[in-house]
Amino acid sequence: MKENSLLGRTFDFSVNIVLFLRTLPSNEELKIIKYRLIKSATSVGANYEESQGASSKADFNNKIRIVLREARESNYWLRLIAAVGYDSENLNKLIQESKELKNIFGAILLKVKQ
Repeated sequence: MKENSLLGRTFDFSVNIVLFLRTLPSNEELKIIKYRLIKSATSVGANYEESQGASSKADFNNKIRIVLREARESNYWLRLIAAVGYDSENLNKLIQESKELKNIFGAILLKVKQ
């Protein structure tokens, strides 16, 4: 059976976010952003994982819709971190990955609607 590479990719995204956040300073301006980002980024993988056991097409669609929203939110927080001066090569890779995940899940959602 072919392994679902998107499961691995969303899991890796969560792990990479956690590791990246450990590199940021612990200050008040980043406290809320880091909290919100870790919630949204880990939710991408968790909800995609849940979608694999969906009980119906409607359930699957709902989970994918949640994944897309969380990927969008993650992208927002990553861009905000870059905009306030914590830009790095690692951050740029995470921003790119969040864009790609948004595109992938947007395409999945469009396909299942047809």
